[in-house]
Amino acid sequence: MPPEDASGPLASIYDAAVKRAGKVFQILRIQSLNPSVLRASMQMYQSVMLGPSPLSRSEREAIAVAVSRSNDCFY
Repeated sequence: MPPEDASGPLASIYDAAVKRAGKVFQILRIQSLNPSVLRASMQMYQSVMLGPSPLSRSEREAIAVAVSRSNDCFY
């Protein structure tokens, strides 16, 4: 769902995305039909990318890019 059509919990998720990243990326829009799943997905992403780890944030991002490339996904 486009950000301008979002309401309720989805609008809150989109607002947080804009504050964090400057826009609502397509990966969020794909999950927009189920805001509770989208919220859980974002929590998992933030835990993986920002939580305690022996890997630096740069290393985690590099792994994400490599996996996306291997899967022929736009990152």
